Amino acid sequence: MKRARVVRAVDPYRDTDVIDARAPRTNQAIVGALALVAVTVGPWWLLALLALQLALGLTLGRRWCLPCLFYFEVLQPRLGEGPLEDARPPRFANMVGLGFLTAASLAYVAGSEQAGAALGGLVAALALLAAATGFCAGCTAYKIGFRLTGRPFVSCPLPSQPARQS
Repeated sequence: MKRARVVRAVDPYRDTDVIDARAPRTNQAIVGALALVAVTVGPWWLLALLALQLALGLTLGRRWCLPCLFYFEVLQPRLGEGPLEDARPPRFANMVGLGFLTAASLAYVAGSEQAGAALGGLVAALALLAAATGFCAGCTAYKIGFRLTGRPFVSCPLPSQPARQS
């Protein structure tokens, strides 16, 4: 049985100014679930692996982001491309997540399990909230940052979406 070729308005690995809106939610679900496992039943070093994964994706691109690969190579071909959005707010949210996961890992290494669990738990809670509801605290903070500096947030131009088959 042949699988139909996915029609994409953008290449997920080259057109990095935009992203399928469902890709960050997939990433948030995976990061949130693994962070929750790390702070509830362990091992804590899962938080360090999540931080490393976010760092690789942010610096080397989506091809190095395992949740992104899972979404773009497994889920998107079956679901089709979702609505496109500006990639800057989710990228900023990933940077914030990287900072908190790194801080949580360092807290565990320093022997402060309570601080590590609190920071890791915060990442888990916010990531799972974003995955479940679509409300991304990091994305919202990015947009508020524009307002606080007196600049309106203007989304990058989004390419037109291909016509959907009913």
